[in-house]
Amino acid sequence: MPKILGKAARVVEHGGLTIDEYVGNVGSNDDTVSIAHVQVKEPMSEPWLTLDYEEWICVLKGKLELHSSNGDVLTVNAGETAFIDRGERFKPVFPEGDVVYIPVCRPAFSPERCIREEEGVSDVSAKLKVLHQKEPAAVAAAAAAAKDTSNYGDDMEKLYHMCQKSLWDDSIASGKAYFPPTFKEDGMFTHSTAVPQRLVETANQFYTSTVGDWICLELSRSALDNLGIRTIFEEAKPVGDISTANTWDTWICPHIFGGLPGQVDGIVTNTFKMKREEDGKFVCIEGLTE
Repeated sequence: MPKILGKAARVVEHGGLTIDEYVGNVGSNDDTVSIAHVQVKEPMSEPWLTLDYEEWICVLKGKLELHSSNGDVLTVNAGETAFIDRGERFKPVFPEGDVVYIPVCRPAFSPERCIREEEGVSDVSAKLKVLHQKEPAAVAAAAAAAKDTSNYGDDMEKLYHMCQKSLWDDSIASGKAYFPPTFKEDGMFTHSTAVPQRLVETANQFYTSTVGDWICLELSRSALDNLGIRTIFEEAKPVGDISTANTWDTWICPHIFGGLPGQVDGIVTNTFKMKREEDGKFVCIEGLTE
């Protein structure tokens, strides 16, 4: 039988931009999908965004531009729908204002699933975070895992690296820094991410044939920086002789130019077990992405 899922909730009202969420974590307390109504009255642009969800943008009035990292610009006119894949980096621009569109996100939008490359925390971001504090368990887990990933800037503190537990244990026992097996081959850096939800997909791209237990390390970027180990955000790069997936072309990843001295207090702030199936496929990171 048909039922009412929720009621429209004003989640953004700032500088000629209004967003009313009809379905989602605020509008219907549901993390499955979000549907909103957006109005942009004046010309403006959003910061660069990277989504950890799929989004459909259905333009009802006016037009908008979606700028890509490679310089391409897609113009979406009234009556057209654009699709943005998970992990894409793009910049929405509204050159004329007077735009109305419907964004549909799957899974539902939450601030922790949308990396905004803005200086500091804008009023829009601050309000969205407040509204999403009361979240269902699934979103709360994602928020705990990714709550410091709102910017690609110096204030991004938490980084995540996955590795074989045996290799990590050996480095700790030896008193030496840990270096991934392909450290030199990859360009003298340690792969990591600021979006831990991506690690399961990454693990299944590169490591299903590597037997044994794997762990995910939560790292302090500032603690690494204090030791002179710098982190640079760059495009996703291969691991050894295995290339990245085609869908990762617009991923921006933190590369740590050095090893991981796990014996130094404050470098590793948490350790999580990665769950696998018998065939080697990675399923989740226990306590982080479940």
